[in-house]
Amino acid sequence: MAEVFDLVVVGMGVGGEEVVTRTAGAGMKVLAVERKLVGGECPYWGCIPSKIMVRASIALAEGARVNGLAGRATMAPDWSPLAQRVREATAGWDDTAAVKRHEDAGARVLHGSARLLGPNEVEVGGERFSARRGIVLAAGTDPAIPSVEGLADAGPWTNREAIEAAERPESMVVLGAGAIGLELGMAFARFGTRVSIVESAEQALPSEEPENGKAIGAVLAAEGIALYTGTAAESVKTSDEGVAVEISDGTIIPAERLLVATGRETDLEAVGAAALGLDPGQGAVEVDGHMRAGDGIWAVGDITGKGNFTHVAVYQGRIAAADILEQEHMAADYSAVPRVTFTDPEVASVGITEAQARATGMQVTTGVAETAASARGYIHGPGAEHGVIKLVVDAERSVLVGASAMGPMAGETISTLTLAVRGAVPLSILSNLIYAYPTFTRGIDDALSNLS
Repeated sequence: MAEVFDLVVVGMGVGGEEVVTRTAGAGMKVLAVERKLVGGECPYWGCIPSKIMVRASIALAEGARVNGLAGRATMAPDWSPLAQRVREATAGWDDTAAVKRHEDAGARVLHGSARLLGPNEVEVGGERFSARRGIVLAAGTDPAIPSVEGLADAGPWTNREAIEAAERPESMVVLGAGAIGLELGMAFARFGTRVSIVESAEQALPSEEPENGKAIGAVLAAEGIALYTGTAAESVKTSDEGVAVEISDGTIIPAERLLVATGRETDLEAVGAAALGLDPGQGAVEVDGHMRAGDGIWAVGDITGKGNFTHVAVYQGRIAAADILEQEHMAADYSAVPRVTFTDPEVASVGITEAQARATGMQVTTGVAETAASARGYIHGPGAEHGVIKLVVDAERSVLVGASAMGPMAGETISTLTLAVRGAVPLSILSNLIYAYPTFTRGIDDALSNLS
């Protein structure tokens, strides 16, 4: 006979954790199932350890920037303390503390692969469980490995192997110039790895505005990172020396290591989504504004296709938990989802791009301000030479529908713009705010002055 719970949560990344924390805390009998580590990608192979790597690489870059600003400095990069700090941050890729936290809150935690058997029924390791209230799908995503001749035999790294690296390779080819590829590529390069990045789109960070895609390309060039855009890997050959990647234009790039950062994918078939009436071929679970995917079914996180971001998963988890507990809550709104690529300088954006806005038929005006031309950019000097703040305006309503920023601490600047987009703050108010001087955020005022 199946053991009965109030709620079964399949997947314990940050979205699943948010649901479990809130529902178990409210007194529900909750079963939490995780096939890897409780906490998911973010604390072990994503947000936290990768930004520790980024922080270390920025320290090296800032040290080099002392020259011409405050004297002279010589950098001697050492991977060992960075690798040690990553191990400490991830507890050696051990989730004991995370499991205990949820068990202390009243949830039961199981490690294993869950398979859905039907409405309110799930199997884990041969044991069957049922859920009175329902099931929450939070199974997340895994790195997507493209179909390239010889790639599988090359033992490619994904972000997980890169994060766990005890030593840095002498050279590396990175497939994909999105956030993961650029963050890790830049970090390894600053520690002395010779890095080449291959991107099939015409610019790095293809989902971002072309102004900042062009600017980050200039940054990579200045760092000595080779960027190949508008091309893709055709084949990979392996030897004792490493790999040789042939790309579409015939160029062959040799390297010790190959890092794949071409996106992420979910496997709905493996979790048995069809048993709940869901289409496993869709690649994402469609949810309404309350995270409902059907009667007694909720889904949160990457699996919903609303953005592979920790902050989205936590946001969705909060909504799902409130809906499950029948608490008053607002429906999800994705009009102002911020995203930040933690390169140096950072690239951040919210809402839609100019091209996306024009594709809707919207009457669009834009305003652009160069980061380097601002007072704070001049003060900052090295590290602030590239990037812009760009505003995308619905001219008919006179509100922002999108914005981007590139520069030091752009991830902080974007919060002001996120509020403006989400709250549909009129331009008349934004233009009459008093922006602290001299800050990078004051560039918003400069961009507003340049609207056309």
